[in-house]
Amino acid sequence: MNSPDTAAGVRLDLHARALGDMSSGKPKRLVRALEYQAEDLVPEAMEYASEADFLSVLRDARSIDQLVEVWRKQLTRWDYSENVGWSVHPPRTDERRADVYALLGVGDETRKRLDVLIPVSKADGAVVISTEHTPWYTPQSLQGRPWYWPAYRRLLVEKGWPEHVVAGLDEATDRVVERLADPTAPEAYQSKGLVVGYVQSGKTANFTGVIAKAIDAGYRLVIVLGGTLNMLRAQTQRRLDMELVGRENIMRGASEYESDYADDPAWSQGRFAAFGAMPSTLGAFDVHRMTTRDDDYRSLLQGIVALEYEKQEPGLPLYDPRNLHRAAARLMVVKKNKQVLTKLVKDLRKIKTPLSQIPVLIVDDESDEASVNTADLAKPNAERTAINQKISELLHMLPRAQYVGYTATPFANVFVDPSDTEDIFPKDFIISLPRPDEYMGARDFHDLDSDPSDGEQTYANSNEMAHVRSVVVEDDEDDTCLQRAMDMFVLAAAMKLYREDKGGLGERYFQHHTMLIHESVRQEDHRQLLGRVTGLWWNSGYLGPTGRERLRTLFDTDVAPVSAVRADGHAVPATFEDLAPYIGPASIRIGGDDKPIIVVNGDKDLETGEADFDKRSIWKILIGGQKLARGFTVEGLTVSYFRRRAGNASTLMQMGRWFGFRKGYRDLVRLYLGRQETIGKKEIDLYEGFEAICRDEEAFRAELAQYSVTVDGRPQITPDKIPPLVSQHIPWLKPTSPSKMYNSRLVTLRSPGQWQEPTAYPSKAPDLRHNTNLWTPVLDSLSTEPTQLSYHLAEKGVTHRYAALTGRIAATSLLDLLTSVRWGAPTQFAPHLDYLREITTSSPAQVDDWVVLAPQHAQAGQRIGLGAAGRTYSYFARDRRRDPLFGAISDLKHRAAALRIAGSLADPGDAGVEGLRAPRQGVIVLYPVVEPEHRANLVEGAPLDPGRVVMAFGFIAPASARSRDGSVLRFTTIDSSQEGVAIIDSASTRATG
Repeated sequence: MNSPDTAAGVRLDLHARALGDMSSGKPKRLVRALEYQAEDLVPEAMEYASEADFLSVLRDARSIDQLVEVWRKQLTRWDYSENVGWSVHPPRTDERRADVYALLGVGDETRKRLDVLIPVSKADGAVVISTEHTPWYTPQSLQGRPWYWPAYRRLLVEKGWPEHVVAGLDEATDRVVERLADPTAPEAYQSKGLVVGYVQSGKTANFTGVIAKAIDAGYRLVIVLGGTLNMLRAQTQRRLDMELVGRENIMRGASEYESDYADDPAWSQGRFAAFGAMPSTLGAFDVHRMTTRDDDYRSLLQGIVALEYEKQEPGLPLYDPRNLHRAAARLMVVKKNKQVLTKLVKDLRKIKTPLSQIPVLIVDDESDEASVNTADLAKPNAERTAINQKISELLHMLPRAQYVGYTATPFANVFVDPSDTEDIFPKDFIISLPRPDEYMGARDFHDLDSDPSDGEQTYANSNEMAHVRSVVVEDDEDDTCLQRAMDMFVLAAAMKLYREDKGGLGERYFQHHTMLIHESVRQEDHRQLLGRVTGLWWNSGYLGPTGRERLRTLFDTDVAPVSAVRADGHAVPATFEDLAPYIGPASIRIGGDDKPIIVVNGDKDLETGEADFDKRSIWKILIGGQKLARGFTVEGLTVSYFRRRAGNASTLMQMGRWFGFRKGYRDLVRLYLGRQETIGKKEIDLYEGFEAICRDEEAFRAELAQYSVTVDGRPQITPDKIPPLVSQHIPWLKPTSPSKMYNSRLVTLRSPGQWQEPTAYPSKAPDLRHNTNLWTPVLDSLSTEPTQLSYHLAEKGVTHRYAALTGRIAATSLLDLLTSVRWGAPTQFAPHLDYLREITTSSPAQVDDWVVLAPQHAQAGQRIGLGAAGRTYSYFARDRRRDPLFGAISDLKHRAAALRIAGSLADPGDAGVEGLRAPRQGVIVLYPVVEPEHRANLVEGAPLDPGRVVMAFGFIAPASARSRDGSVLRFTTIDSSQEGVAIIDSASTRATG
C-alpha cells in the first residue's frame, strides 16, 4: 500500500502524461489514456488508471491542488481552441466543455465536480473586423517545428500567468497571425492590419506572441518600430530579448558577463528565457539581433553580411520551405527616427538576397504616433511625414512585408484618417483585444453603469468616490490639492510597507511606488514645477507633528474608508497608530537620497537611468509631459496629479498613465484631476472629458463586437467601412484633404430591441424652436398623471424605478416627425432614420406604433412650461461634450422598463410596464434638455422659449424588427471600381448602390 504522498505523486505523473499526450490534439478516452501511460510507470500506477480513482480524489479536492491545476491547464486549452474538428460548438461555452467530457468518456459526477473546480471561462475573445482571407495558419499546415511560441508560453506560465489568460493570448495571437500572408506561398501578398488594445494593458505581450508564432511559421525578418524615444525602444528591446530571444541567442557563444544585460538584475537572477543550447543545435533556428538594448540600428559593417540569408538550396527562393525553415531569423527594434530608418532602407538595398524573397513582419508599436502621414510640413511635427515616408519605402521595397500596427486609442489616426490607404491603412483586418482580467482602466475611475439616483453613492459602489479627487485651485500659486496628493502618495507608500510586513506579501513585494505629476508639456514649466514640488516635499514635515496630523486626517477620511470596502483581502491597519511606524521608512524610501523627484521631459533624463524601472527599485515622484504620455510604462503608479487640457481624444486617453495592473494596491490608487481648467475663455472639466471619451470608446468597441458577427459566412463590415462608422461618434473627424472622401457611406444601422441615443442636436435657436414645435403636439397628447414603472435587474440586485407620462404615436406619424427633425450633424442620425423607414414602410410593417415615455423627476423642481396647453414637464440639465455632441443624455434607470416594453427583456412582473406592452411596438423616451447658458435665468414652472430647449430622445425599435438575413449594417459604395479602398478622390466619383 502506497503512502498518501507517494500515491498522489504517481497519480499526478500519470494524469500529466495522459493529458500531455492530448495537449496538441483532441480529447481522447481518459481511462484508455491512463492505462497506456501506466504501463511505462511503476507497477502500482495501474491502480490509479481509473475514473473511480480520479473521482475519489475530486470529491475532496481544492481548486489549488496540483492535480486540479494539471486538469485546469488542459481543459482551458480545449475550452479556448478555435476551429477544431472535434466540436461544432464555439469556444468558452458549456456546450464545448460537454463535447470535451463526451470525448474523454467521463461520467456525470466527474463532469459536475470538474465544473465546480474548473468553471468554464466565459471571457470575451478578440473582436475581428476583417476581409475574407484564405486560412493557412493551422497546426497541420506549419511545416517548421514550432519553437519560440511554445517556449514563450512556458515562460508565461512559469511567471504565474493564469492558464485562461495564456489561453486567451494564444487565441488572440492566432487571430492576428492567420490574417498575415503565408510566408511560403509562391505569390507575394502584403497584409496590413491594426490591433487595438487598452492603455497599459499588455499589448507588448500580444505582439511578442505574434512575433513568436510568425517566426515559427517562416517570417525571417522582424522589424519592430518601438516608439520615438530611446528609452521606449530600449524598453521594448529588453522585453523581447528577455521573453522571446533568450540567453543563448543574446550571448552567441560569448561569456554571459559580456552581455549587454550584464548589469541587469533580471539577467543575473535567471529571469531571461533560456533554451539550454543554441536553438539551431536543438533542431530549431536561431534569432540574430540586429539591435541591442543600448544600440539602435546602425549601418552595418563588412558589406551587409549580418542581413544576408544563407540558402541551403541555392536554386530555390528563400521563401521555399526547404530554405526558409533552416534559415535564421533577424530581429531589430528600431526607433521611429528619420536617420535610423534611412540607414535601414539604405542597407536593405545593398544585400544580395532578393528582397522579394524575404518574408518580413513589421510591428508598429503606438502606430498612431509618428507613423501616420501629416501633410502640413510647416508645422513643427513635420518629422512625422518623413517617418511615414520611410515606412512606405520599406513596404514598397519588401513585397512580402506584413504590417501590423498596435494602438490603445480606437479613434487613432489610422482609424479615422485613412489618407495613407496605399501605405499603412489596415485594409485587411482590425482586431480589438478584450479587456484583460484585473486591469484597471477608464471605466474603473467612472460610474458608467450606475445611476446615482438609485441610492446614495458610497466608496463601495462609486468608482469616482473611491479613486477620483477634484483639483480646484484659486490661482496658480494654490498648492493645497498638490500637497494633499503628495500626502496621499506618502500614505500609500506606508500602506504598501504595512502590507509587506503584516499582510504576508514579503519584503520588496512592491518594487516600485510612483506618483506622476502632469501640468504641462513645456520643459520650462517642468523646471518651475520641480522647484514647487521640491519645496513642498521638504516642508511637508512627514517626520514631525504637523505632517503627521495631516496624514492622520487623510487616513481617517480617505484611505481607511476606501480600503475598508475595496482592499480585496489585503491588510488594512485598524487605526492610524498601526500605520504610523511605517510612515518614516516610507518617507526615507522616497527621499532618503535627497532626490525624491525625477523630471522626465527628454531622452537625456531617461538615459541617465534615473527612471529606468528595469535596473532599480524606484519610489519617486515623476514630473513629465508628452515623454511620459506615450508607451512609457510608469511602474507602481499609485497617485496621479493631472491638470491642463490635452489636444484631442487620442492624446487625452494616452495621458491616462494611471491605467494598468495594480496588484496588491488597487484600493490605494488615486487620481487628482482638474475640474475647472481654463483654456482660453472656456472652462473645462477634465474628468468629464475623460468620461465622454470613455463612453465613446465603450460604445464603439461594443459596436465592433456586434458587427463582427458574420452573415452567411461573410463579414458584415470590412476595415474600409470603419472610418464612416467612426464618424458617427465624432462627426468632425473627416478625411484630412478637402479633395478626399470616404468611399463608403453608412446607409442603414439596424438596432432591433437596442437602446439608441442620438446626441448631435443643433445649437441655433431657429433649429431648436423648429424641433420643439414638432414634439409639442406629442407632449400635449401624453397622460396628465405619471405612471410608475419599475424593472428588477436580478443579476445586479437592483430595481430601477421612475415615473413617466405615457402616450402612443402611430409609426407613420413618428416617421414623418423624425424625418423633419433638424440636426447639428445630420449624418449621425441618418442611418437610424433609414432603418426606421425600413421597418415602418415594409410589407408587412414591422412596427405598428410607439409608446412615448416622458420621465418625470421624483423631487419637486426642474420643470418648464411647453406648448399652448400650459402644461409643465420635467427638464434635464445636460452639457455638450464636443460640439455638436452631447454626452450621455438618458438616465440609466429609464432604460430597462423601456427595453421590456419593446420586447428585449423578460417580464419583471410590473403592472405599469406590462400594461404598455404590445406586439410590434417600439418605445421613444423624451428628454427636454436645457443647456447651461439658459438654466441660470429659469423661472420654475414658467414657459420657456422653445428656441432654448433641446428636444432630445432615445428610442428602442421592436425587438422583432430584424432584417431577414440578420445583417445590422448597410453601406453604399461611392465608387464601385475602387471596392475595398477607404479614401478616394472626390473629383472622380460616381455613385453606385
